Amino acid sequence: MTHHFDSDVVSAVLRHMNGDHTDDNLLIARAFATEAQGDITEAAMTGFDGDGGVWTYTRDGAASELRVPWPGGPITERPAVRREVVAIYDLACERLGVPARPHA
Repeated sequence: MTHHFDSDVVSAVLRHMNGDHTDDNLLIARAFATEAQGDITEAAMTGFDGDGGVWTYTRDGAASELRVPWPGGPITERPAVRREVVAIYDLACERLGVPARPHA
């Protein structure tokens, strides 16, 4: 059964991702969205649960949703969210052939 995080936790993570990591959201969308013509110009993290993260992205003026499973498998604890988002970011960098920045 999929774990659902408290709304306060989801809100805090989304605020952080969409306030401090807008470029990372765009990178993740470009790496994991299905291939199609046109560049992805906007992306935002819109949710997550114990199975993965959800992003909405815009390509050629049309919005689409993207769900990326957590690389390490299902999670149930708040600290694991950061670990898994970082793992998705690292995979996105690898897929796109761009260097990942160091993580604090």
